[in-house]
Amino acid sequence: MGNWGQPSRLGFATIDFETTGLFPEHHDRAIEVAVVHSDPSGTITGRWETLINPGRDLGRQDIHGVSAREILAAPTFADIADELVELLSGRVVVAHNAAFDMRFLSAELSRIDYWPGAEFADLCTMRLARTYLCGGASLADCCAAFDIALVGAHRAAVDAHATAELLAAFIASSASSDWDPYFARVSALAPVGRARQLWMPRDNVEAYTASFLARIIDRVPDVATTDEQAEYLDLVERCILDRYLSEHEKSALVALADRVGLSHSTARRLHHDFFVALARVAWSDGLLTDEEQADLALVATLLEVDAAALETALAAPMASADAPPARSSFALEPGSAIVLTGDMRRVRSEWESVLAGLGYVPKPAVTKAVSLVVAADPDSLSGKAKKARDYGIPIVGEAWLEDFVRA
Repeated sequence: MGNWGQPSRLGFATIDFETTGLFPEHHDRAIEVAVVHSDPSGTITGRWETLINPGRDLGRQDIHGVSAREILAAPTFADIADELVELLSGRVVVAHNAAFDMRFLSAELSRIDYWPGAEFADLCTMRLARTYLCGGASLADCCAAFDIALVGAHRAAVDAHATAELLAAFIASSASSDWDPYFARVSALAPVGRARQLWMPRDNVEAYTASFLARIIDRVPDVATTDEQAEYLDLVERCILDRYLSEHEKSALVALADRVGLSHSTARRLHHDFFVALARVAWSDGLLTDEEQADLALVATLLEVDAAALETALAAPMASADAPPARSSFALEPGSAIVLTGDMRRVRSEWESVLAGLGYVPKPAVTKAVSLVVAADPDSLSGKAKKARDYGIPIVGEAWLEDFVRA
């Protein structure tokens, strides 16, 4: 069993599944699971991961990177279920878009005729992002806002660890009592009672090279206004990642829209707004290659976006709706939110105290509500700096800040 640390009974269990596809109700299966334990403060205390033999083909191997050769020696879900349930028992179960992972968890447990004896106390970091980041965006987008590393995405251990770090950032931004309602729902789970097999982590993981479409999807800012809309758009992103929208996937999108109460007009508006945001990110480097134009045109077709929106997207660079002002005319107002990033000459906590004393609000993460990002290096490629550029937020150096506070 791949782990460090020992499981404790208080806190959170963050999970992530890699799967053969998107729909456990239609024979898709889990092929990898990771669990990360955190104490109530968000500090990571242990982690576990294993491949799972699904007894069927592996689906999009170019995305998850799991080979049939690896999976042959892996345990089945039934072999790891008892230990997995033990790792989740007595904890709040966390995932990014928990609806997706909990559906796979429930489906896999149902296949072995197991009922935990109580409902899982689950928590969704994608939904939490609507509170703490003013939007429920992709895991990569949320991690970038806090400068949380996400290298090797689409491996369960990587995504689960990043989600646990994101949870810790949310906890640090809140009062401890905010989490009491989640802990109040926690129950001990009944043991599965099946024989256990050793967990088998992946070996020799090859670096995942994301396509242009995958890279820009990860950076698209949230265009949803409700948790339900965010869940719908997350499924849209997963469905179009392979540049194809099957009839089965179309039906699943319609079913999800019906289940969460999205009207046809709302779904069409979400498709349009998502496409426009995608185009803005695609233009962020000031140019579109022929391949990139083809990807945008394909997405417009898949999402049935009107021809005028596509023509606008391809005709000229699409600036952010909040383009940065000229530095000479830029001014901060009392109460403006400021984010610091990088290793500065002055200790960050000191800078935060200075800014707070001047009436500004230091923030840990880059959101659309932030007025300024101060970077140790204004040309930084940090996640925070990239998010600032995506949102059109000015980025200045420490020297600028020193002159500003002296003025």
